[in-house]
Amino acid sequence: MNQVQSLLSGQLTSVGAQLDHQLMLQGRTLALQNAQRSPLASLQEAEFKVFSQYGEDGILQYLVREAGITREEQVFIEFGVQNYLESNTRFLLQNDHWKGLIIDGSAAYMDSVKRSELYWRHDITALAAWIDRDNINDLFLESGFRGQIGILSIDIDGNDYWVWERIEAVNPVIVVVEWNSVFGPDHAVSIPYAPTFDRATAHYSCLYWGASMAAFESLADRKGYALLGSNKVGNNLFFVRRDRLGSLQPQTSRSAYVESRFRDSRDAKGRLNFLSGQARYDQIKDLPVMDVLRNTITTLASLDQS
Repeated sequence: MNQVQSLLSGQLTSVGAQLDHQLMLQGRTLALQNAQRSPLASLQEAEFKVFSQYGEDGILQYLVREAGITREEQVFIEFGVQNYLESNTRFLLQNDHWKGLIIDGSAAYMDSVKRSELYWRHDITALAAWIDRDNINDLFLESGFRGQIGILSIDIDGNDYWVWERIEAVNPVIVVVEWNSVFGPDHAVSIPYAPTFDRATAHYSCLYWGASMAAFESLADRKGYALLGSNKVGNNLFFVRRDRLGSLQPQTSRSAYVESRFRDSRDAKGRLNFLSGQARYDQIKDLPVMDVLRNTITTLASLDQS
């Protein structure tokens, strides 16, 4: 790198740091306003974005306060983070100085985090690993994470239901999990478990992945958690352990369902075709799903007729 390139790189880094600082100041202000308006009628009223994909930063700030997360519990685990530039826990790391473990299947992504200023400024562990339901607890324990933690955030676009079902090494107060609203509000279903599941190859539409809100609601109830709702865009669900609900009001999948509006479907040639509504459902209604209440393989079309 020559002197000019080095100077430009340093200037860009400085500008990026200043932007991050301004974003965090705005986030702190919004979090304080939410606290002053508490209790909120719905999680969606708490939404704001700093580093999260949508409004998750605001929701998590609100839930952390309402659930009474202590200093000792300020630990998070988030997996499926890609390069961690856009994530559910980065605001907690940088603004509130939480400790955390992030996991992604890409070694290149995790190496980029390790090379960043973020890695020495904060207590964060970046681990490159392909996650499945059989290795998830070992990954946590081998990284030094166990017992009570504040937040667990799950986003692997596939076996999310089956992985959360198996997690025992940590006992989070708050759980965030990505869900697939295309499965609709009526059925408690997930993709059948496959250790190497890949959303991009499972079906050309890229709409066949994850689990429905009703499936996660059922799993959460078995694990001692209450559903608090979804964000407005309809891609993340939020749960709080029942012993830490305080004034938070549980929801049901019937009352909390949100139809996602993002249009990332593909055609058979891999091109974006921007399907929405019923057209998305029709793409996957005949594909195999697991009815998690009956533990049987079926299809959405069959469930609609039953």
